Amino acid sequence: MKSLKKIPKFKNEDAERKFWAKADTSSYFDWNKAQKALFPNLKPTTELISLRVPKYLLARIKELANSRDIPYQSLIKVFLAERVRREFGGMHPGRP
Repeated sequence: MKSLKKIPKFKNEDAERKFWAKADTSSYFDWNKAQKALFPNLKPTTELISLRVPKYLLARIKELANSRDIPYQSLIKVFLAERVRREFGGMHPGRP
């Protein structure tokens, strides 16, 4: 059985991401002992965007959101996700 290397400490996620993009993980992990991990509470990383929409459209979206008792930004995300899913034939692009 070969000796495994110690995983280094990272300054931030970007440094860790760069490291693992090039590292041979078999030098750090015994993949024969690996177990499937579940992260039920993990939320996807979000990114702030600026989107200009006509005032009337935003007003209608806010009306719909109010009738469903949810924030209008959440409703916009739901609408976008549904449309993207439809465009990709029901698949979740970018998600396993």
